[in-house]
Amino acid sequence: MKNNAWTIIKKEFARVFGDRQLLFTSVIMPGLLIYIIYSLLGSGMQKMATEGTDEMVIVRVENLPESVAPMVENLPSVVVLQQAVLQEDIDKLESKNLNEVLARFPEAFDSIVATYDPQSGVAAPNIEIYYNSANNASSRVYQMLKGSLTAYEEQLSNRFDINRADVEEAQFDMASDDDVLGSILSKLIPMLILMMLFSGVMAIAPSSIAGEKERGTIATLLVTPLRRNELALGKVVSLSGIALMSGISSFIGIALSLPKMIQADAAGIELHYTTSDYLVILITIMAAVLIMASVVSLLSALAKDVKNAGTMIMPFMLVVVFCGLTPMFQSGTPESLTAYLIPFYNAVQVMTSVFAHEMKWMPVIVTLAANVCYTGIAVWGLTRMFNSEKVMFSK
Repeated sequence: MKNNAWTIIKKEFARVFGDRQLLFTSVIMPGLLIYIIYSLLGSGMQKMATEGTDEMVIVRVENLPESVAPMVENLPSVVVLQQAVLQEDIDKLESKNLNEVLARFPEAFDSIVATYDPQSGVAAPNIEIYYNSANNASSRVYQMLKGSLTAYEEQLSNRFDINRADVEEAQFDMASDDDVLGSILSKLIPMLILMMLFSGVMAIAPSSIAGEKERGTIATLLVTPLRRNELALGKVVSLSGIALMSGISSFIGIALSLPKMIQADAAGIELHYTTSDYLVILITIMAAVLIMASVVSLLSALAKDVKNAGTMIMPFMLVVVFCGLTPMFQSGTPESLTAYLIPFYNAVQVMTSVFAHEMKWMPVIVTLAANVCYTGIAVWGLTRMFNSEKVMFSK
């Protein structure tokens, strides 16, 4: 019995180590992919943590007391201006491109704090700090300034308040609902759309090409008068169409569920996206699914069977997943048009810009042109594979 078991063990090891592709996908690839993905995620998180720290922020302070001046002036990448904080300055903070923080201290702050009795029942002196949470630099300096003042407040046994809402209309974060909501949606929705598109492609593409190779029905198609490039184009377009319908269905579901998901009715929030915004998202999805179906078809043609196709597609799936996660590790979208030449990443960035209300037409045009070109290259490669008897009839 032991000899029989040992024979089976040797047979299985010989099968794995005798097949280079199987050895790579089952033994080497998992560790390699984990290293690559985790390294990229680590770099992204580090970039997110340090992003904006070098941006200069103007801190306008009214009635800056001597006790607090060192705390403000020692903040990194900050220019302190001692001047009155006017309402028009506060209104300007609604622009999320303005790197500013405004702070208003009561007159004679130090003497008021020194004589204030927390047990008196009288409201403590209040420090007003205005900022914009949609601006990373403004939000960063606000958090540092508030943290320093909170520590100082604890040293003084809570003799003053920070941003106390005396009235319901008090607003210190000047980011609009559109900016806040757009920031949340731009980091979440593109990833969901990309994952749903990929799920639609994966559900049909491997069985359409690798499955036909496995069943032997691909030979029937190849001996017909049909030209190989027409066969390749027909496969890609049909697979893309079905995956696109799946993606559109998913997108409609997301669009209809968004108000419920963010409790828009209860919070009085409206989604301000125009018809052109949805049209850009739809066209971007169409271009992305074309190249997605083309690449999966290409890998399926290389595979021996459906199972082997799934193994070969796994690294590609991880690339798509990582592209979908990139908005979570960056601020805004790339300014360089070169970034929009990267497939899948470009589609994610375009959708991110639309949801964040920052769309520009040149990145959209570059993205669409690049993805159509990549689709053409993939279709040409698939045609070459259909012309190769070695690839089509490999066992």
